[in-house]
Amino acid sequence: MNRPAYDADNPFAKILRGEIPCKKVHETEHALAFHDIRPQAPVHVLVIPKGAYVDMDDFTRHAGDAEIVGFFRAIGETARKLGVVGAGYRVLSNLGADARQEVFHLHVHIFAGRDLGGMIRRPD
Repeated sequence: MNRPAYDADNPFAKILRGEIPCKKVHETEHALAFHDIRPQAPVHVLVIPKGAYVDMDDFTRHAGDAEIVGFFRAIGETARKLGVVGAGYRVLSNLGADARQEVFHLHVHIFAGRDLGGMIRRPD
């Protein structure tokens, strides 16, 4: 896979440095969760690692065990804090062009608050 190098000036890196404000939901040593600025569901929160990782592949190849555990635990903690566990929620991470990744800093979307329909479109 041909992925771009990590860009320290991407919007999520700027959020982590405090250069761009965000509506924070949850923060831990390894992760930050905040509301998406273009929500696609009643609840749409992003969870990002604090380390400089382009995508899930980069993260799972290079992050330490504590970072990986801390990041995934933060996703669950964020969902509980949002109160979406009972009715259900979706976790999504896009990787690369075919998945339409827009910001090349690993991020996981938490969607909830309505019926989210099927996972993906069926092949044509």
